[in-house]
Amino acid sequence: MDWQANIHKLPPLLQGRIQNDLARFQEALGQGGLETVFKEKTIGTLCPVWAASEFVASACICDPSLLLGLQESGDLFRPYEPNDYAKTLERQLDELDSEAALMVALRRFRRREMVRIIWRDLAGWASLEEVLGELSQLAEACLDSALAFLHRWQSEELGTPHGAVSGQPQSLVVLGMGKLGAWELNLSSDIDLIFAYPESGETRGARRVLSNEEYFTRLARRLIRVLEERTAEGFVFRVDMRLRPDGDSGPLVANFDAMENYYQNQGRDWERYAMIKARTVAGDRQAGARLMAMLRPFTYRRYLDFGAIESLRSMKAMIAQELRRQGIKANIKLGPGGIREIEFIGQSFQLIRGGREPVLQERGILQVLALLAEKGHLPFYVKEELCAAYLFLRRVEHRLQAYRDEQTHTLPTSAERRACLAFAMGYGDWETFASKLDDHRRRVQGHFEQLFAAPHMDTAGQMTREKGLAEVWSGSGPTESVLATLKAAGYHSPEEVAQILAYLRQSYTVRALSAQARARLDQLMPLLLGAVGRTEQPEQCLQRVVTLLETVAQRTAYLALLAEHPMALSQLVKLCAASPLIARQLTRYPLLLDELLDPRSLYRVPDYESLVKDLGRSLGAVPGDDLEQQMELLRHFCQRQTLRVAAADVTGVLPLMKVGDHLTHLAEVILKKALELSWQHLTHRHGRPQRSSGEQAGEYGFAVIGYGKLGGYELGYGSDLDLVFLHAAQSSDPPTEGEKTLDPIVFYSRLGQRLIHMLQTLTPSGKLYEVDTRLRPSGASGLLVSSLEAYSDYQRTQAWTWEHQALVRARFVAGDERLGAAFAAMRREILGRQRDLATLREEVRGMRTKMRNQLDWSRPGWFDLKQGKGGIADIEFMVQYGVLAWAHAYPQLLEYPDNIRILEGFAQAGLMAPAESLQLADAYRAYRAAANRLTLQEQKALVEDEQFRQERTAVQGVWSALLEDEAA
Repeated sequence: MDWQANIHKLPPLLQGRIQNDLARFQEALGQGGLETVFKEKTIGTLCPVWAASEFVASACICDPSLLLGLQESGDLFRPYEPNDYAKTLERQLDELDSEAALMVALRRFRRREMVRIIWRDLAGWASLEEVLGELSQLAEACLDSALAFLHRWQSEELGTPHGAVSGQPQSLVVLGMGKLGAWELNLSSDIDLIFAYPESGETRGARRVLSNEEYFTRLARRLIRVLEERTAEGFVFRVDMRLRPDGDSGPLVANFDAMENYYQNQGRDWERYAMIKARTVAGDRQAGARLMAMLRPFTYRRYLDFGAIESLRSMKAMIAQELRRQGIKANIKLGPGGIREIEFIGQSFQLIRGGREPVLQERGILQVLALLAEKGHLPFYVKEELCAAYLFLRRVEHRLQAYRDEQTHTLPTSAERRACLAFAMGYGDWETFASKLDDHRRRVQGHFEQLFAAPHMDTAGQMTREKGLAEVWSGSGPTESVLATLKAAGYHSPEEVAQILAYLRQSYTVRALSAQARARLDQLMPLLLGAVGRTEQPEQCLQRVVTLLETVAQRTAYLALLAEHPMALSQLVKLCAASPLIARQLTRYPLLLDELLDPRSLYRVPDYESLVKDLGRSLGAVPGDDLEQQMELLRHFCQRQTLRVAAADVTGVLPLMKVGDHLTHLAEVILKKALELSWQHLTHRHGRPQRSSGEQAGEYGFAVIGYGKLGGYELGYGSDLDLVFLHAAQSSDPPTEGEKTLDPIVFYSRLGQRLIHMLQTLTPSGKLYEVDTRLRPSGASGLLVSSLEAYSDYQRTQAWTWEHQALVRARFVAGDERLGAAFAAMRREILGRQRDLATLREEVRGMRTKMRNQLDWSRPGWFDLKQGKGGIADIEFMVQYGVLAWAHAYPQLLEYPDNIRILEGFAQAGLMAPAESLQLADAYRAYRAAANRLTLQEQKALVEDEQFRQERTAVQGVWSALLEDEAA
């Protein structure tokens, strides 16, 4: 066959080698007596593939049947299915009876498949994703097949290992790390492995008893030898075991308990980085899944771990130092703008956020980058540039390694090799290729440095912090200098600040810090002192922040977060200065610190629909039967959203009425989700309630009624939830439909108990809400859950006037919509009754007097905003009186349960002068705004007596006219 036309299409520097290779190939074909009928696709790609890969050319020349077999089977022209390698190996190895034969078979199989993969890659028939995936599948199939044979043979010889506790037979678990774990294996990569077995024990079935550790150590050594020993047939894969616990000095295999103990107590940051890509690639996959679940908390922390950035920065610096030492500059993997920098960018976000955002617990870097852009952690254009660079660099990597099946990442220096690489990449000359490569690497390096550059660096590479504040924190300067520096930084009482800092330095928390943690604290404190000094009351603010630091300092990731992100530090200081309540919440629940990173989201309070979607996404990543994790996520969601409301409140972004609306909407969303989870838990165990009538029970047959501040859209920070539970079951209804049946009334009682448990059980993340159910029929002595029929009867025949007053601010908030509508109709009926006004006035006055006598904190010089004369409670009682007195004639007063809109309704109906209605509404808003501010300052709702004098006089005037004037 005349190949000259194809040879002339190659770069001149490569034509002579290919001419020679073809001659040798023709000679080998002749010696083997093989037919030389090539398909058109083979003819069209042979010369360019051989030009780019001496390995492929040599393999085909040494064994021409290899190429002919690939062509005739069609394997050369098609992508494999995921299980093709395993199936093929199973057929080829079926009759093997020795380790030597296994080694030969695996090496021949590997050579054939590597020729096929490289050919398809260089011919442009396979995408990068296909190449990476098939290389990983090839390695996995070789590992799994070899291990299966070796384990069977060794068990026949030495017995079968069994667990000491479980008594069950044991198998080796092989974890694939790095690119193998991520299905990203390159053409000539080592495979990074870790060997483990479930539990300690010993072998059974042979005269000599071995410990499981000894058995599996022998097995692991045999597996490594079978894979990497070089023979006349070559090797299968080089094996790297340095990622195992304690590296080369550690045991070759370890049981699961030892693995968990090591990573929990000794695991280092670079090992967390390595574990991101780990997965079970051979052996007992079910046991491997258990092991990965055990190790996941080591890799992915529950909090946002910004210490990972510093660790990765240090790792990259070590790599750069080693490259400089070796004089290697043109390394496309480890050098500037190389593959490793792209991986570091993606994996830094995984280490920081993966515990909180399980969706980021991906192994493949391209998927990770896409998720980061989707979730707003990376700008879209950055993701696009990084992905394009990654694809380009991995193709370069493969062409470097395809040339001689060598593990190299270094760009060539010889003219021929450069011409070969440029040609293999589709470029006419080295200069054009090198320019494109440089463009990609420059972009990657820019993005990498933007993320990983140490913060607050000046041109000399030193922290740009005031030397004086560093000396203040270290305590190394003279007292006079320290006080002067603090005064200059904005502190009013430098002596007090010096005492606060001395206390922190000498505290057990700081003295117990590791060297790394102390270095981070030393980096943070001068920055913190500078920021706090610019607040209005810096001493007060500093004390709050120092209290927080004492709590979080042992978790150095929080120190790193504040030191690495000036914006987060700025927001922390701003919020702690504004509110001790916010400072205390951040101290109690440091997970909230990550909310400080982006002021745009911190002060943007989501609407109702956004809350529903956000909570749904958070819980969607948790298994449905993991109640503990669901409860933790609910609490964190509540704390996170409450922090946003408080932050927007103290900075004036939200007006008062919106604060109450948002906190009420948040409670409703959480109530609905908590009821849904409680329902799922009970119905899973007991089945759904049934109806004797055969009708469906509705969505739940259960309704949650919100009273008080919840019912009136007026929740404040830390407000209790006043709840009443109703059900629609009848005594004649059959039991639930599950295996463990329950009487429906008992079912609904347990549903109410479960819901309260979800809301107010104290977990590591605190409580959701305190729940008060005393407004149910007969109060604390009554049933926790009432039927709608019994509740309605109670309201009609037994309820006191104060209970009807409470009904004014009651509404359906969660559960069965039909039951909620029935409650609303009953409420309209009860509140719409015509009442004797004299009796009503007397009862309302009497209840208000009793309440004031018990709860009013007013004293000389101070006024209780809530219970004082002319305060919030007086306005609420007037609203309730007006509804009970006038709703029979003006049913529109029953449309809303909140005080402001009811007051507006009074004016619109002509029942109250517009000026009076406006006076009450304005006073109510002013009182609540003041009470709200005092709550954020963790103070009682007391103001100086002169404050709100005009409002109090107006409220008392309306009270007298409405409730004390008998003609009213």
